[in-house]
Amino acid sequence: MNFTRWSARLPGTQRRIAARTGSGDSPAKPRDNSVRSPGAKSSVPAARGEFERHGEQHGDRTGEHPDGRPDGEPAGIPALEELSVRDVLGGLPALVALVYGPDHRVAYVNDAYTDAFGPREPGTAAAEGCPELVELGLMPLMDQVLRSGKPRTVKSRKVLAATSGTPDTPPGTSPHASAHVSSHGSVNGSPTVARDGSYTVTCTPVETSGSGGVLIFAADVTDHAEAAERLRASERRLRETAVALQRSLLPQELEQPDDLRVAATYQPGGTDAAVGGDWYDVITLGAGRTALVIGDVMGRGVRAAAVMGQLRTAVRAYARLDLPPHEVLQLLDGLAAEIDPSQIATCVYAVHDPNEGRLVYASAGHLPILVRAEDGTVARAADPTGPPLGTGGWIHTSGTIDLAPGSTAVLYTDGLVERRSEDIDEGVASLERALAGAKGSPQVVCDRLIRAMGVTAEHDDDVAVLVLQHPARTGHSAELFHNAALDLLGGIEAAPRARAFASGVLSSWRFPVELKDLGVLATSELVANSLQHGTPPMRLRLRRTDRRLIIEVTDGDDHLPLRRHAEPADEAGRGISIVATIASSWGSRRTPGGGKAVWCEFALPH
Repeated sequence: MNFTRWSARLPGTQRRIAARTGSGDSPAKPRDNSVRSPGAKSSVPAARGEFERHGEQHGDRTGEHPDGRPDGEPAGIPALEELSVRDVLGGLPALVALVYGPDHRVAYVNDAYTDAFGPREPGTAAAEGCPELVELGLMPLMDQVLRSGKPRTVKSRKVLAATSGTPDTPPGTSPHASAHVSSHGSVNGSPTVARDGSYTVTCTPVETSGSGGVLIFAADVTDHAEAAERLRASERRLRETAVALQRSLLPQELEQPDDLRVAATYQPGGTDAAVGGDWYDVITLGAGRTALVIGDVMGRGVRAAAVMGQLRTAVRAYARLDLPPHEVLQLLDGLAAEIDPSQIATCVYAVHDPNEGRLVYASAGHLPILVRAEDGTVARAADPTGPPLGTGGWIHTSGTIDLAPGSTAVLYTDGLVERRSEDIDEGVASLERALAGAKGSPQVVCDRLIRAMGVTAEHDDDVAVLVLQHPARTGHSAELFHNAALDLLGGIEAAPRARAFASGVLSSWRFPVELKDLGVLATSELVANSLQHGTPPMRLRLRRTDRRLIIEVTDGDDHLPLRRHAEPADEAGRGISIVATIASSWGSRRTPGGGKAVWCEFALPH
């Protein structure tokens, strides 16, 4: 922008300069804070000729009314030639300042600038006399504008009010109104801003008298900035509420099964990402079996966290039925559709049985389970994988994957492996490579996987990781875990054989006499119940862990026993009641391929 030429071409400015020149006088010296216009003299004749032709078009040689007003211009409006650059800039509501030279010395500031920051002495270097420009970070920007000759804009830069010397806001005056108070304090002799403010500033190169300059145009966007900050604060509070709700709905302390070591990690997305509905859980089913679940509700915020809480509660309730994994997902699918038909979720549900050394699982649109063997090789659970929960109309099925002693399994949500720049299969492959080298306790493995996958506090999605290990026990630890089994044939000799077997095994495990007698009694009642109500094949299994004794009897009949009240005259119906009375817990479940298992547990003395 050529500021000198622009000034000279304003008709009012041209006429005043021409009048002074035509009378033989030299042009008057510009007032303070004004810009010199050495090129104005040569432009006056052309400007005057244009003005005269304008008047002639209306039939008047002078082109003016008797009152001096140009022909055709409404009364009461000042003529264009009466406006100077100072008049135009001075009346703008935006803050305007003009600086010149490499030191950015002040040439002019308008009234709005003075109201906001106080008067500025002409000729003063901006770095010394305009602390607000320094605080806005405009000094390097103005240097760049001078060098490049191109305008530059910065948005919503903040200027803080001085901590001392700033006038108090008059009573009854709003904070916004205080920005226009003309009295200003000073710090170290420099006028100070009366309140915190935010400004969007454009620096435009101009040509002044003999040197380059910069026209600074600042728009007060304090109201917009404060509104944006209030919105951000509201979003932060909402996010904090969602995070608090999410964490409160997750397990506060994971159950630790006898045969597994388990750890989990949940990390919400960064501040720019709303909290999702990731969850995990560990559920002990009895008889040494453990259910593990991880899921992800599609969506963000409090609603997703609330749906997650309902699904997690439902999973725990369905798990207590001790159903196969695919049947649990089938029930959960129907519930998800009832909670919110428009919101779906992915989930994988797995059951570990220490007697079988494997995981039985079912997946509803979730990512595959990964298992690292003791030698470092990693296996990926294959299908079956059905659609996400809430879609309906799908029959889920169960699959299996080995989990031998010394193995580590990882269940995770998509936030751990999904990246916008790559296919999700590549993310899963990266996780496999990271898991192959991850050793240590389950919590250590969790942390290493999080770091290896590049998950930080500013990650763009929630991450949930559940790690379980089936430790390989040796030495004294191995002495605390034993298994013994006996196949039972039908007939009257089955019960005595079962009692003798249980008595010998429990004695070899060096249980106290009282506990051994209770174990033999429970074995006798479970076997008698199976002989009376079940069908072959029948099997008795005894298992000892470091914390409990487990007795389990299986047979080929799938009718589950119920505890009932027996009348005094009844000769049968007391077996399950006796077991429930003497044992710490008991239960039953259907077994794959038909049949059932009835079990009870006794807590071992510490």
